[in-house]
This record gives sequence, structure tokens and C-alpha cells, in this order.
Amino acid sequence: MMAILQQGQGLIGLTLILLFVWLLSENRQARPSCKWIGGALLLQFAIALVIVRVPFVWDIIGLANQGVMAIEKATLVGSSYMFGYAGGAELPFVLKEGAQPPLIIAFQILPLVIVFSALSALLWHWGVLAWIVRGLSWALRKTMGVSGVVGLSGGANIFLGVVESPLVLRAYFEKMSRAELFMVMVLAMSTISGAILVLYASTLSATVPNAVGHMISASLISLPAAILLARLMVPGNGKTETGNEQPGLKYDGSIDAIVRGTMEGVQVFLAVIGIILVVFALVALVDQILTILPYVDGQAVTIRRAFGWLFAPLMWTLGVPWDQAPAAGALMGTKTILNEYVAYLDLSALPEGTFDPRSQLIVVYALCGFANLASVGLLVSTIGTLAPSRRVEVAGLGMKSWIAGNCATAMTGAVIGLITFS
Repeated sequence: MMAILQQGQGLIGLTLILLFVWLLSENRQARPSCKWIGGALLLQFAIALVIVRVPFVWDIIGLANQGVMAIEKATLVGSSYMFGYAGGAELPFVLKEGAQPPLIIAFQILPLVIVFSALSALLWHWGVLAWIVRGLSWALRKTMGVSGVVGLSGGANIFLGVVESPLVLRAYFEKMSRAELFMVMVLAMSTISGAILVLYASTLSATVPNAVGHMISASLISLPAAILLARLMVPGNGKTETGNEQPGLKYDGSIDAIVRGTMEGVQVFLAVIGIILVVFALVALVDQILTILPYVDGQAVTIRRAFGWLFAPLMWTLGVPWDQAPAAGALMGTKTILNEYVAYLDLSALPEGTFDPRSQLIVVYALCGFANLASVGLLVSTIGTLAPSRRVEVAGLGMKSWIAGNCATAMTGAVIGLITFS
């Protein structure tokens, strides 16, 4: 009986999230019809069931894991040449018995971002990614009834980050409605790009089997959730269709695509290093300040423990058992306030047995999105630069998109928990 109740726990989370977002709506009376809301929820479950529960589809997505392993192997060749044993080359010394070779994130894992960024740019120039994006856009228009520009945004965000994806929509920002603009922002917050997906999956590869497949699945399941929550929070019926305008993201040739993709990857590489460095330093600083507080249960109060207490109820409503909810809450708090990659690093470092397999999946899916405070600044500044006349409007929607983006990934976590059995 308890197992059955726990299995349906995620329904509580879905209900509370929808109610919470509706209460924050700019116009509660203009919410979508119950039929449309129900259809959006059913679509989320349908995508999750088809991807995770249909072996043939899961095997196809699992092939991406082999592709990532090939990219990792190729990247290691470059990083070994550039950084020597720090980048993965043969060690010039003998390890102590039982010691593991050193894993230096900056030199062995993060270079994946640069290589995948260059590959993504090349595939976009060749039309491969553009074709897939158009296909996803068509699917969203047919199933969710969104405009062409929102569908195009949803497709692009699966492969491009919060800075690159708006470039695809450059020609439309000045004329799209407020509701469409908000949908575009929430879609950017509730998914992760291809290059970052590879980075996160590589980080979790030793902890989560077929991490690449789960990352792809999470972003796809989050698409209808993002559109649903965006329509609840900022209702509107604008329909800006894509026309014959030239796409804002284009290259002059294959070499130009590789060079520009590499330079963009280097910027992300340096940004990730900087963010992680600063986040860990700030967390350590806050933890030092918190030592003035009395111990709780014989342990010092830390920022991660505080996040755990704050977000534990949310993670319980998504389907995580209460004894595992504080650890899950700490990760969700880290993702929401600081950075999702830091949260995934923390997840990969947790002792074995912290989560059961089902809870671990819920956490992995709930963390899979760009909705953190740094991304708000990046998204607002990028769209504000592309559409100066809408800078103030975009800035006003920034924190709302952060809330909706986190709620969308939380819904995705709840959905995956409902279809996964312990």
C-alpha cells in the first residue's frame, strides 16, 4: 500500500506546481482551457512513456551514448596533446597501490564543450541540425498549437544554449507577442543545449547508466511543460509564424563554422570554469559564516543542508521518499540558486546508496535545465541586445522565466517518477 502511495506521489507535485504558477499568472481569468491543459500533461506523459518505456525508441536514443563516447575519446586525444597527463595522457609516474588516476575536470571533461560546440556549428551549417530543429518545431505546432516562432525556439533549445538559440529567432523578436516572448524565454530555461548535455552526461556517466539518453529525454519531456507553464503565467494568443527571413544563425562556410563554433565553445569553457570556481568559493565562504550558528543533529549548518531543508518538501511531492528528500532538496537548491552543473557534480560525488534508482532518476530529470540566476542575466542581455526596443519588457520577464523554468523541470522529474517503478 505504501509503495502504491509513493508511486503516485508525483501527482501531488504536478497539482501544486500548476496551482502555484496559476496563482502567479498575469491574468488568471485568461488561463488556457482545462482540455488544453490536460492535453499538455498527457503529451508530457506520452513523450516520457514512448522514450523510456518503448525499448526500440530507448535503444535509438541510447545510440547517442555511443556517439558521445566517441567524441569523448577524440577529445581526449586533443586534451592529452595540449595538457599532457593533466589532460588524460599517460602518467609520467607510478601511482600508489590502489590509487586512481587523477581526474582534472578543467582539462579532461570541460574540453568536450569546445569540441561539441564546433561540431554543432558545423552540423548547423550543413543543415543537419536545422532540419531536426524544423522537425521538432513542426511537432510542437501540431501537438501544442503554438506559433511557428515558438515551435522553432523549442526545437533550437534542444541543441543550442541560452545565448545561441535566440540568434535563430533574431528576425522575429520585434514582432512576436508578449506571451510568445515569454514562452521562448521559459523554453530556454527548462532545457539544456547539446554541448552542455554532453558535459553533464560525461560527469554523471559513472553514476547514472546511459546518462546521455536521460539528458535528451529530460529536455524533450520538458518542452510541453515549459509551454504549459508559460501560458498559465503569461496568457496570450499571439501567433507569429516563421516566414522567409534569413535565419539569424548562419556561417560563411564549413571552416567558418568550425572556427566560430570553437570560439563560442571556448567562451562557454571559460565561463563554466569561472562560474564553478566562484560558486564553490562563495559556498565555502557562506559555510564559514554559518559556523557561528549552533549545531543541528550534531553537525554544523551549511548552505547545502539549508537548501536540503528548504527544498525537501518540493522533492517529496515529486516522488522522492522523505528519508532521501533532504539530499535531493540540497541538489535542487544548488541547481536553482547557483548552477545545475555544480548540482550534478555534487550528485556524482554522493555516497553510493544515497538515492534508490527511482529517486535518482527523479533528481537527474528535475535538475536538467538552465534555470539558474546566471542564465537569467545571459538570456535577458542576449534578447535585449537583439531587440533593443523590448529590453525593458524582457528584463521584467526574466525572473518569471526563472520560476517557470524550474517548475517545468520539476514537473519533468515528477512525470519520470510516475512512470518509473522501484
